[in-house]
Amino acid sequence: MNDARPPRPHHKLTDDGRRMQEVLTYSRRGSRFTPKQAEGWAAHQADWVIPDEAVDRPGFDLTSWWGREAPLIVEIGSGIGEATAALAASRPEANILAFEVWVPGIADALSKVAEAGADNVRFLAVDAVWSLEHLIAPASLNELWTFFPDPWHKKKHHKRRLVTPANAAMLANRLRPGGVWRLATDWADYAEQMIEVLDAEPLLEGGRVERWAERPVTRFERKGLEKDRLITDLAYTRR
Repeated sequence: MNDARPPRPHHKLTDDGRRMQEVLTYSRRGSRFTPKQAEGWAAHQADWVIPDEAVDRPGFDLTSWWGREAPLIVEIGSGIGEATAALAASRPEANILAFEVWVPGIADALSKVAEAGADNVRFLAVDAVWSLEHLIAPASLNELWTFFPDPWHKKKHHKRRLVTPANAAMLANRLRPGGVWRLATDWADYAEQMIEVLDAEPLLEGGRVERWAERPVTRFERKGLEKDRLITDLAYTRR
């Protein structure tokens, strides 16, 4: 990708030096580790976490962080790594890039992928939309996973949802022909928005599907089920 990248989110400044207000698909949470998270971070961060500042360096080469050429799969919002670990362990032939801005969640996920023997995962805490636009070439993703993204359930916050026409167009462009975008949500109105947006994207075809058997039941899914929410799984293929 072109090295002349714009500043990433949280680094954009106004003309008078103040941080620019941006509409992002996430909010930053606390960064304090539990003892178990600290242990996982200390054991695996150096090998499996791409430092935020690395993406700012000229000549940044994403593939170099695995040390091999392999099919690329991206997960947006890996949380504490429940799905990441299980799915990555079943795809040792692929390079898995997991985006998560909550660093203690990454620390949890490091332990989970280690326990699963999934040493093909790399984590990045930089904004996923910015990264996919500026770090990943078009038609280079085999799969894209978006499980239980923040629903931003208040109507005034819907503009912060990940699945919007502009984001969908860019993300679909990053999938190779035949590549699949898998999504899941426990918010009915977000599911309807996803379907409306993705059905309208010319590069994609798909819709509702049966629950993906490979995807483990995560903490977020359990919470939704406990509140009697309907879980919607979607799958869209790049034309």
